[in-house]
This record gives sequence, C-alpha cells and structure tokens, in this order.
Amino acid sequence: MGYYDDHSPATRQQKNRRRYMMPTVIGLVLGAVLVLLALPALVQTNLLPYNITVPDEESESIDEDSTTRSEQVEYDVNTQITEVVEEVTPSVVGVVNLQNQSDFWNSQNNPAQAGEGSGVIYKTEGDTAYVVTNNHVIEGASEIEVVLFDDTRIPAELIGGDVFTDLAVLKMSSEDVTKVAEIGSSEPLKVGEPAIAIGNPLGLRFAGSVTKGIISGTQRAIPQDFNNDGQEDWQAEVIQTDAAINPGNSGGALINIKGQLIGINSMKVAQSSVEGIGFAIPIDSAMPIIEELEKSGQVTRAFIGVEAYGLNEVPSSEWESTLNLPEEVEGGLYIRSVSQMSPAAKAGLEPLDVITELDGEPVNDIIDLRKYLYDKKDPGDELEITYYRDGEPNTTTVTLATQE
Repeated sequence: MGYYDDHSPATRQQKNRRRYMMPTVIGLVLGAVLVLLALPALVQTNLLPYNITVPDEESESIDEDSTTRSEQVEYDVNTQITEVVEEVTPSVVGVVNLQNQSDFWNSQNNPAQAGEGSGVIYKTEGDTAYVVTNNHVIEGASEIEVVLFDDTRIPAELIGGDVFTDLAVLKMSSEDVTKVAEIGSSEPLKVGEPAIAIGNPLGLRFAGSVTKGIISGTQRAIPQDFNNDGQEDWQAEVIQTDAAINPGNSGGALINIKGQLIGINSMKVAQSSVEGIGFAIPIDSAMPIIEELEKSGQVTRAFIGVEAYGLNEVPSSEWESTLNLPEEVEGGLYIRSVSQMSPAAKAGLEPLDVITELDGEPVNDIIDLRKYLYDKKDPGDELEITYYRDGEPNTTTVTLATQE
C-alpha cells in the first residue's frame, strides 16, 4: 500500500517554489497598477523617450481611421518693427558715386563707379525729389545715380555739400518715387529707446538691410580731422547707437520705433572700426543744413581770417619766452598768421597774439573758435575778442565776413 511522504525532497521543492512565486506575482501586479497610474503624468512632463498620441473627441481634425490629433499652429510674425521697416524702406535709397577715368587708348573720360552709399528721400516738390546723404559719399563724383528699393536707377544732381556736417543734398525726378521719409525729432531721444538703421552695408548687394538696437548716447562729441594732418579740425555732435552701421550704410536712415527719421547714419565719424558703436547726425541739427544746401547749394558761415592753434600745442616754455604770457593765462588760441584784408586784419589782430575770450566766453582751441562762429554768429555780426599781446590784455571788435 502506497503512502504520501510530506517530508520527501520533491514535496519540499514544490512548497518552496510556491512560496517564492507568490511575492513575484504580487509585485508584477502592483508594478502594472503603478505604471498605469503614473502614465498620464509621464506623458504630460515629456519624460518618456517616445511620443504617445491621445485621441481628442472634441477635435474636428481626427480621422475616422486614426486616433492621432493634429493641430494647426499659427504665428503672426508682423510686429511694430516689421511694419515700420516695411513702411520706411522705400524712402531709403542707394547712392552711386561715378567718377571719370581716362582710358589709356581713348582720350575720352568714361565714368566708372568709385563708391556706393545710402541716402534718404526726405521731400518731393512737383516732379522733383530731394535726397539727403553724406558729403563723403558723393565727394569727387562727376555723375551720381540714385538706386530705389526696387532697383530702379535714376540720375541725380548734386545741389550742394558741407564737409563740416558731412551732409549733401541731391535732386532727381520724382516719377518713380513712392515714399518720402517722415521727419521726426532727435531732441527728445532717451538712452535705451529702440533705434533702427536702414541702408546698404557693403554696397547695393545688401540693399535695404535693417539692423536694430538702442540709443546708446546723445550729444556725443567726436573729433574730426578733415585734412589728415593729425590735428582736430572739428567736433561732430552725433547720436550713438549699437545698431550695426557698416560701410555703405553712410547716408542711410536712423529711425525711431514710430518710423520717423531721427538721424542720418555716418561711417566717417567713426575713424576706427569699433564693434557695437555706430553714429548718426541728429536730424534736428541736420535739417537747417539740409534746407540751406537745398536753397543756396552751400552753407554760409561767419569768417574771421586767422590761422590759429591752441596753446596746448605749444611747449609751455614758449608761453613766456616767445608769447610773453603772464602766469594767470592757462589756455587760449595763438595766432600764427592773419589773412590780408580779412576781418581780423581790419580789427588790428597780428601774428603771436593770443585770443583768450570771444564775447566774454573762454576759448582754448580752433574747434572752440569755429563752433562759436558757426553756431552763434552770422556774417555781418560783431564779435568782441579778448587777446594778449606782449603780455598785456587787449580787446577789439571784429565785424565778421562770409567764408568763401
């Protein structure tokens, strides 16, 4: 008769298997439940290495044969800046400087392109359009062409230019002109407000290029050396911006967020290439020059008739031995020569005289003299000059003439 041995080796192995399987099964069930509970959160946080599409009953874009939801995303790229640029760009033009070049085989002069820049159409009157650009852009040109935003080329005529402000005015046919720039004001500009530069950097290949930045500074004074003699001849008062202004941008538009012209870009003002710094001639100081050029072809400025230099250019030892200046004189403008029949000669000024005041205001160098004459005086005005001769102070009155 057989019997069941509960303590046999086979029976003990079966019991042990059942004992180990139960926790495994329970763990698998609990794990599946946890995964199902955590799955929505994992989908929302994008932690899964694959995409799970969830059918949306309210979506009208679900196919009958598909449970994948598709959504159409729309983004409006039109901003205030894009609208302003679109509005202003047709008023910004290219300016081509053509100069005669003699052919070796032919005595005739053939105009060839000598340079490119930018300009702004600021006015139309009847069948004539007027363009402002930089004086250095058209300097030496025998012919000038204006290139509109649609590549239409129009012959232009130079009305006049001014080296001190680096401005020039052109006129041309208005037949193809579709837009004139709106003149704004540079006086209320604040540091940090947006600024947009439009022009043709590196030539007409990049015509209508736009850069955006901010106003980095107002009323900056930048020294200028016109004859490359190493001496400052003038100080240009400019707007500083970090909007990129490169060669070819000269003469282009600096506009505010309203699309108004607030400055005329100029590369010549920046003598050295500095990243993140550009300059523009403020429109408030440019417009009187533009209007005078348009009217008479030149800027009429007061003239005194002296060649003079600042005392800071003279060794201090010469102040006493040659100029006989007393110790209380700390600065001034010494006269090297006086033009014959000039206002200075008629007023009795002589070489080695040292001018210290103009109408009671101190003067230290030729820039001070020019800025006082050009900004505050007109031809025909009287100017009281305080000067030293042989160590003695003197005053004289000069009746200013017109600079030729």
